[in-house]
Amino acid sequence: MQKIAALMRQKAQELLSSGQVQQVAAWRKGQLAYDNAPAVFTSPEACADLVYDEFCPANLSKYLLAATKKKLKTAVFLKPCDTYGVNQLLKDNRVQREYVYAIGTPCQGMLDIKKIRAHGLKGITRITVSEGVVQVETVYGTQNLPQRDVLLDKCLQCKGNAYMIADTEIGEKLATPEPRGDAFAAVKRIEALPPEERFKFWQQELSKCIRCNACRDICPACSCEQCIFDNPAAPVAGKAFADPVEENMFHLIRAYHVAGRCVGCGECARVCPQGVKLGLLNLKFMKDINTFYGPYQAGSDATTPAPQVTFTQGDVEPSAAGQKGRS
Repeated sequence: MQKIAALMRQKAQELLSSGQVQQVAAWRKGQLAYDNAPAVFTSPEACADLVYDEFCPANLSKYLLAATKKKLKTAVFLKPCDTYGVNQLLKDNRVQREYVYAIGTPCQGMLDIKKIRAHGLKGITRITVSEGVVQVETVYGTQNLPQRDVLLDKCLQCKGNAYMIADTEIGEKLATPEPRGDAFAAVKRIEALPPEERFKFWQQELSKCIRCNACRDICPACSCEQCIFDNPAAPVAGKAFADPVEENMFHLIRAYHVAGRCVGCGECARVCPQGVKLGLLNLKFMKDINTFYGPYQAGSDATTPAPQVTFTQGDVEPSAAGQKGRS
């Protein structure tokens, strides 16, 4: 990954020096070895701080919204899964292609610091990955962990190493994690529960929400300039908890708004400070869309319309969908 990071810094400096782009979206190292943060670089010199390793999970596609609005040509480093988000923003006419310089960036799966800490590791000073083994150095010693055991949940359902959009690519593609079983397995388990238990499950999950809006702010499919929940005239009480109905309303309305447009990047669940299983809610919609309208992957290109906005003679009737897909 160090070699890839060096190539990324070189490419970013070249693009800024030549004037091909006005800014570069990438990652900058934080205070600790595992808290790299999204960053925008505007000068070749600043790119010396650009980093890339297994702790760069953030999908940077959302940064293109502001770039397009300001008419700034922006180079953005995109892991394979991130490219779906850019395509979806292009399809939704929220980003203009002329202001995007997409750089395909190899990825072999991002690590979850919470899973690493769950092994009892404290005082972490350095983390490296080599041939499927994660070496964690701490002030108390060093421990090796199987890489697959500490991958982010979203990486366990990896879509592969193909870029859905890329003006250029950095280095060679890396082998990505093999998907762990059926992507909809967890949804099917919940669907199999009696109605009362299903309701109780979602009520418990959504009750954890503190309305920080992190899920909304990171989501490529959630790109309205003003959200209904920020509208003082809307019959909701903003971020403050009012009652269980409103507590559920935020996530249910958001799920409906991104249905058919959620690319499954898993960022909503990753950034949730409360650990709400938001991915399950989106996966439920994805499963129903695939069941009733045929296989569909949002963001696989920038032109194909979602099944809900097209019509074919074979479309399922609303009543049938309601009976089959009830959960």
